[in-house]
Amino acid sequence: MNANDAITLLRGQVVPGKAADMAAYHKAEREYLGVGNPILDQYSKAWRQELRVDQRLELADGLWVSNIHEARVCAAKLLAQARIKPDDTAAWEMICRWVPQFDAWAISDHACGAGAKRLVTNPQRIDTVEEWTKSDHMWSKRAALVMTLPWAKLNNPKPADLAIRERILGWAASYVEDRDWFIQKSIAWWVRDLSKREPERSAEFLDAHGAAMKAFARREAGKYL
Repeated sequence: MNANDAITLLRGQVVPGKAADMAAYHKAEREYLGVGNPILDQYSKAWRQELRVDQRLELADGLWVSNIHEARVCAAKLLAQARIKPDDTAAWEMICRWVPQFDAWAISDHACGAGAKRLVTNPQRIDTVEEWTKSDHMWSKRAALVMTLPWAKLNNPKPADLAIRERILGWAASYVEDRDWFIQKSIAWWVRDLSKREPERSAEFLDAHGAAMKAFARREAGKYL
């Protein structure tokens, strides 16, 4: 299975008229085939099961390089699993190479989902993510919060997890003056998810920084408080 073969399979699942709707919705300038997410899930799961890690990496790279929306989503899904044995370093490095190319929320979110699993596997990679918070590329800055969402969702965090959580909240605090909608949304998303487990800490964040956030983000962040 190579990228051309995979894309040919995807082209066989096109829903007439869907590509135009997707292009209008996602807005990024690239080819949209018009294939639904259930089909992308089905193919990606099958490829993960059938291919060795090195073959999956090669396929993911080819799908990403194609710059087709559905292919990039599948590329991310190929790397979205809890464990990649014997070593997930190459997968992590590939995701890091993708980050500066993010230009739309859906592809970014799928890739961040894969990256989150690699971060949970090796939390020391947070050092790399912190560099994205200083980027002039909005999508890289956003990825730093989206990819670290697992630390907002921990039910029983250990001391090391709490330290990482506070570090990420520091990034979020540094973002509040950024007026970009997606950045504000990412702050709200992180604080909102944290509020389901640690409402007191989320409330503290909003007490300190809520006034500087956009109104919609402040409301979203406090939705469950």
